[in-house]
Amino acid sequence: MSTNTHKSQEALINHNLSKSICIVAHFAYGSLVGDLSGHIGGVERQTSSLALWLAKNGYKVRILTWDEGQREIEDVNGVTVIKMCPQNSGLPILRFFHPRWTSLCQALKKANADIYYQNCAEYVTGQVSLWCKLNNRKFVYSVASDPDCLLDLPKMKSYREKVLYRYGLHNANKIIVQTKKQQKMILENFGRNSEIINMPCQGLSISTSPSKFEERYANRILWVGRIAPVKRLEWLLDIADMAPDLFFEIIGPLDNSEYSLSLTQRISKMPNVYFRGAKGRSELSAYYSNCALLCCTSSYEGFPNTFLEAWSYGMPVVSTIDPDNLIKSKHLGDTGASPKELLSSILLLLNDPSRWKSASLSARNYYLQNHNEDNILPLLVNTIFNHKN
Repeated sequence: MSTNTHKSQEALINHNLSKSICIVAHFAYGSLVGDLSGHIGGVERQTSSLALWLAKNGYKVRILTWDEGQREIEDVNGVTVIKMCPQNSGLPILRFFHPRWTSLCQALKKANADIYYQNCAEYVTGQVSLWCKLNNRKFVYSVASDPDCLLDLPKMKSYREKVLYRYGLHNANKIIVQTKKQQKMILENFGRNSEIINMPCQGLSISTSPSKFEERYANRILWVGRIAPVKRLEWLLDIADMAPDLFFEIIGPLDNSEYSLSLTQRISKMPNVYFRGAKGRSELSAYYSNCALLCCTSSYEGFPNTFLEAWSYGMPVVSTIDPDNLIKSKHLGDTGASPKELLSSILLLLNDPSRWKSASLSARNYYLQNHNEDNILPLLVNTIFNHKN
C-alpha cells in the first residue's frame, strides 16, 4: 500500500475520532467475545469485526446485543457492550413491544452516540430509524443480502416487519450496499440512493503466503454456513453422492430443527462427508489452508463473508451465487446452477492444477486489493460518519 494511501486513511480516522458510534447487532455478543454457543452468521462477524477495529483505532464504540448473561454494561477489548432484554423474555405478541422495543430504546439512549449503525433487514431497522429521527441522531443502514432489496421482501413473514423495515429504509440518513446489483434494486424498488462499499474481511494476513496446490488435499471440498434451508446443504450431499472419490468438510452450527436432523441422519451414512460443527475463526484457518475449494450451494446471498475468507487463503470458490459476476469475470473459481453443474465445475478445477493455481492467485490478489480490512475499513468508517443530509 502506498504512502499516500496510508496518509489518506490516517486523515479519515483522525477527522472522525471525536465522534461516537453505536452498532445495533442483537446477536453479535457471541462473535464479539469468541463464544460459539449463540447464533453467529456473516452479519455478526462483520459487525463485531467493525466494532473491534473502530475501538482499536481510537473510536468510541458502543454495541447493543441481547442479554446473554453478561453485565448490563461491559467492556470487550475497548468496545462498550450494552445489553438489552433476553431474546425470549416477555409474553408472546406483547414482548414485541415490551420488553424488546422498550429495552432497545433504553439501550439506544444509554449509548448516546452521534451515529447509529445497523446491518441486516428486519423490523429493528425501522425501530432504530424512528428513535434516531425523534432524537435527532444519524442512522446508517447497511444491506446484508439481496432479498433485502426486493420490493416484496420475501424473507419477512409479517406485515409489521415489512412496514417497519420500509420505514427504516426510507428514513435512513445513508444506505450502504455490497454490490452494484443491490444498489440498482434499492433505487428501483425503494427510490433510495446508496453507496457501494466493498465488504471488509479479516482474512489471511498480507505477510503470510497461502498454501500451494501441492500442499493441500486436492480431493477435499469445504462448505461453511448455517444449516438452514436457504443454504441448501442437501445439494452438497447430492454432489458427494455423485463423487465418492471426493471428500467434503462441513462447518456450521447445528440446531434441533427437522431440517437439520434429517441432514445429519443422511450425513451419518455417507463415508466421504464429515460434519465438524461450528468453528471459531482461528479453527477455520486450517480448513481454508488444507482444502482445495470452497463450495457454496445457497439459493440467495448478499456477498458471503466465507467467499472473502476463502479468497484471502488463495482458495477458489465454486458457487450457485456470483455477486456482480465477480467469480466469472475475475476468474476466482467457477459457478453452477445445480448439483451436477457444481460438480462439473469442481472437477474442472481439481483435475487441472494450472487452472486451480491461476484461480488461486486471482483470488488472493482480488482479496488483497478489494477486501483487506486495513484498506477497506477506513473507507467504510468515512462513509458511515460523513453525511450530506
